[in-house]
Amino acid sequence: MAALARFGHALSDPTRTQILMSLRAGPSYPADLAFTLDVTRQSISNHLACLRGCGLVTATSEGRRTRYELADPRLTHALTDLEKVILTTDPEACAESDSKECC
Repeated sequence: MAALARFGHALSDPTRTQILMSLRAGPSYPADLAFTLDVTRQSISNHLACLRGCGLVTATSEGRRTRYELADPRLTHALTDLEKVILTTDPEACAESDSKECC
């Protein structure tokens, strides 16, 4: 259960979701992720720290650089499956959905 909660927390932020989806293709470096996702390096660094803390990515030092990758190869499959899920939302269930993005 704890792993699912950490996974849900990670996916609750669009930037962290984009990072995880990018890492499905293979390992990457923070500077490359920042460029690809058009996010500052500081922001990428903060999100990668969160993802490491959740146990979803691992960091490997390579001299002055650090390479990040998904912590478990099964995450690639899980993310791909989740991307294919089609959800039907009910805007009436969350009156603030337009302003607070609850769905």
